[in-house]
Amino acid sequence: MMKIFYSGIFCLLACKSLPVQNGGNSGREIWIADSTMSSLAADIGFNSAVLRYADSTMVKLSEGKPPIIGLQNFATSFDPLHDIKTIAWSPQFAEVAKSGELGYTWGTWKLNLPDTIHHGKYFTVWKKNQQGEWKVVLDGGNSGPGPGN
Repeated sequence: MMKIFYSGIFCLLACKSLPVQNGGNSGREIWIADSTMSSLAADIGFNSAVLRYADSTMVKLSEGKPPIIGLQNFATSFDPLHDIKTIAWSPQFAEVAKSGELGYTWGTWKLNLPDTIHHGKYFTVWKKNQQGEWKVVLDGGNSGPGPGN
């Protein structure tokens, strides 16, 4: 829990120079949500972290697999006891619609396995719910070359 707290504090301090567009603080809010979700993944696993931030209507797009539509379908698509905890991602950009209700982040991810390291890019579409929380409505990504490529 302290790891998540410190990650959030770090992100708040760094937010002055974030590449966000439109929506002002809302862009920073989804940047922070995205970064905090990545920190949480190290503690509880990738899918479990996405599940915590997921909207009931969420769609998960995974490379080489059919889309998973809906929170319940996503929740039953993985085993939380064997969830991946060695993946981390970093947003590179965040933008929020002028309405302040919908936005997206995109960035890079890195998966450390015992015998190799995988890299890729991702995108996440966020929607603000009635409680004012940012929730994942669409998430996907692909593998690709490492940093600098």
